[in-house]
Amino acid sequence: MKKIILAYSGGLDTSVAIRWFKDRGYDVVACLVDVGQKADFAKAKAKAKKIGASRIYVADAKEEFVEDFIFPALKANAVYESKYFLATALSRPLIAKKLAEVAKKEKAKYVAHGCTGKGNDQVRIEVSLGALAPGLSVIAPLREWELTSRNAEMRYAKAHNIPVEATRKSPYSLDENLWGVSIECGVLENPAAEPPKNAYQITKDPQQAPAKPAYIRVGFEKGVPKTINGKAYKPVDLILQLQKIGAAHGVGRSDMLENRLVGIKSREVYEAPAASILHTAHKELEALVLDRELFHFKEMVALKYSELIYYGLWYSQLKVSLDSFIDSTQKKVTGEVRLKLYKGSCTVVGRKSKFSLYKEALATYSEKDTFDHKAAEGFIKIWGLPYRK
Repeated sequence: MKKIILAYSGGLDTSVAIRWFKDRGYDVVACLVDVGQKADFAKAKAKAKKIGASRIYVADAKEEFVEDFIFPALKANAVYESKYFLATALSRPLIAKKLAEVAKKEKAKYVAHGCTGKGNDQVRIEVSLGALAPGLSVIAPLREWELTSRNAEMRYAKAHNIPVEATRKSPYSLDENLWGVSIECGVLENPAAEPPKNAYQITKDPQQAPAKPAYIRVGFEKGVPKTINGKAYKPVDLILQLQKIGAAHGVGRSDMLENRLVGIKSREVYEAPAASILHTAHKELEALVLDRELFHFKEMVALKYSELIYYGLWYSQLKVSLDSFIDSTQKKVTGEVRLKLYKGSCTVVGRKSKFSLYKEALATYSEKDTFDHKAAEGFIKIWGLPYRK
């Protein structure tokens, strides 16, 4: 019997996929990767076994996800099209890594995923697998099977006694991990429609958020967040704490019409409270300690880095090379940023670092001013010389 390792989530697509593969003579091994999604893993394991999986692996990858994927993206200030903090995109190369590890252990030649034929995740997983384990063959049932809609999948699930949570009354497709939540399908497919309140999964409606703002301080060491309000946290716990604080104040929502890699535009709704807070703080700290040319050039690198993540090129040589550059820029990104969270907004209200390049004596307009104003005339003449007629 052919053995196949299925990236299993417990959701509609991959639950149906287990039975679909079984009916075609495959020995299905389910691989569930824990990247911080709110899931009952014991229940998911029991369901996979009931549907027909011969073995179920649950990989606790939360710490690895934060330290090896989230924090490098944070140091790069990687945000796709200024709105998407890449929560789902960052998890896919890690899931591919775990699939390859299980396939090696099980001596399997096939792996599978539940991604659609017009989504980005199929690219991210398959390109990553090609880089990590090129000998594996990938099968994507959603590109091949006869089930052409979610309703058709739900009918299939009902006919085969497969328990699923998606219903016609709640048609959203969700992907959640430590870094954020992605929400699509249903009424959200109409870009003119306002997202219903029930579309949001973790953040409080900003209008219903506390009337009193919350002030927090986030401390960094070499670009990596370490403390909240002076208290040290482990990486996973730090993100969970910021997620909780930010969500309570409605921080981190985005309604986005994005350009997918496969060439179509897609309407997505995202929630990423911790990501929103940390990206805001990190970039502000860089503004304090990096010189102008480095700060500006790094913004261009951030754009490219976000594209590499979004396009599924995490294991590319360019990304590895950019990591070396980015790490070199973080040597002095140490300090603390104070932020104000209020009814959906996250704004910086203070920043400090022992490596600060800000000099009050040069910036002030008071009697403490030491800037040589007379030097400005010559500077302007030389600077503007190429443009004089």
